[in-house]
Amino acid sequence: MYQQYFHFSELPFSIAPDPHFMYMSARHQEGLAHLLYGINVGGGFVALTGEVGTGKTTLCRCLLQQLPVNVDIALILNPKLNAVELLATLCDELSIVYDRKQQSLKTFIDRINQYLLTAYANGRRTVLLIDEAQNLSMEVLEQIRLLTNLETSKAKLLQIILVGQPELKQLLNRQDLRQLNQRITARYHLLPLSLEETRAYIHHRLTVCNGNLGLFNDRAIRKIYQFSLGIPRLINILCDRALLGAYATNAHVISPGIITQAARETLGLDSSRRRLNTAMAAMLLGGFAAGIYFLIQHQPAGHQAKLILSGQFPEADAKPLETSPQPLPAPEVAAPKAEAVKTLGDWLDDPARTLNTAMLQALKTWKKALPADNRADCNYMKTVGLRCLFDKTNWKDMLELDRPAILEFSSANEEKRYALLTGIQGGHPVIRFNDDLTFPLADVLDLWDGYYLILWQPPRPDMTEIIPRQTSTDVLWLRQQLSAITGTGINVNEPLFFDETLKTQVINFQRRHHLTADGIAGARTLIHLDNSTGAGDSPHLTFKD
Repeated sequence: MYQQYFHFSELPFSIAPDPHFMYMSARHQEGLAHLLYGINVGGGFVALTGEVGTGKTTLCRCLLQQLPVNVDIALILNPKLNAVELLATLCDELSIVYDRKQQSLKTFIDRINQYLLTAYANGRRTVLLIDEAQNLSMEVLEQIRLLTNLETSKAKLLQIILVGQPELKQLLNRQDLRQLNQRITARYHLLPLSLEETRAYIHHRLTVCNGNLGLFNDRAIRKIYQFSLGIPRLINILCDRALLGAYATNAHVISPGIITQAARETLGLDSSRRRLNTAMAAMLLGGFAAGIYFLIQHQPAGHQAKLILSGQFPEADAKPLETSPQPLPAPEVAAPKAEAVKTLGDWLDDPARTLNTAMLQALKTWKKALPADNRADCNYMKTVGLRCLFDKTNWKDMLELDRPAILEFSSANEEKRYALLTGIQGGHPVIRFNDDLTFPLADVLDLWDGYYLILWQPPRPDMTEIIPRQTSTDVLWLRQQLSAITGTGINVNEPLFFDETLKTQVINFQRRHHLTADGIAGARTLIHLDNSTGAGDSPHLTFKD
């Protein structure tokens, strides 16, 4: 109705999970990275949780667009099934033929096992993704756990991703589900957007449909954030109704008043409740201010300054609805060169240590062009010829990859922080945030989660994986690299075909470099091949005494 009025190419705030409109906030990037990690590692479970409307389903659809070419995925969107129905749905999704008149658990398991073994032998991996997993019954959860017992002597045959609301976390923590919970190799809880991310989210969706970025003024966006609490679905509902209201009143800019009316119509807010919320917020602010005054007045002067400088007071979110929250630091704010950092923990307390900021630092290290909006994600990396590799490992194996690595840390309040490791100096890790800083290795290992993200450049465009039984010029390239390393010639009838002999050579190379010996030349193997031949121009870690 209002599409023509505002000259949109399409409706910008539909609640349908359209990956075309996907805004990859730092939280969504982290969530997607965890999902991709779980798929790349293989075996066991991956759990993605989040409040209703935070974008879990959209994130999953975005995942489908980034799956490796050798991955087959089965989607179960209605988990209210019994064990037999679940296995039947899995067979339907994977096109596994079965007798519909004789349906039993054993029949389905045998068929699925045979399919997975054949897929594995052909170099393919299989993923089962279950949405709304908090609705799974105990019987079905136990059957799902048993599916992960389908394996060879070296690998699990089925990767399972559970996506659900926060109740899923509570369900998995049950004592009688501890066996399943222990098999989760990666888990992530998707949080709502911040105020700045809400602003960027609205601008992103307007940009996609060729809309005017000034359509929602800053005060209106703050109202949207106050009513939606940063939940994308509620943001869409409010913006959609606000645009309809503007169209009805012939307005060309969305004001806070229009947002308030939209909230009243869509969220069921009434005036008495709003007055109560405002009064309660004012009381909280008064008590908060009195508390600060009392705290400062009863501390020594030196300690007062320390409290204020350390930022130990509540965040701007604790202010009443009508106040203006302080914006988060912009990603490109330079760290002071004379920064007084005592410990790594102190340094990581700064909310500017985001994944986006670390990826911008990594782009500079690669000497690649930065995005115009200073928002770097794995999709942008593809535009400059790079790929993301997210994994969990130990310190030694990560250093052997010999690439600048973005390390994931958990801060004191359990928020994720990120920093770019560029090398080792005098035994201390070097962290780059505009300037280079060094921290004791023990401090880094104490706070590091084991997760890392590195940027790498495929030897050829779109060459991200070379699998057995494949026929292509990429296979010939692989033979040439291994031949250059071992000093042996290429004496085969079909050099473009990935045969068993070549697979054995890849496995031997992987074992020498402590990689998963699966015979598949994936990202880690290609990086080590580049390191061994010295053919690429990738940046490496620096090691100085």
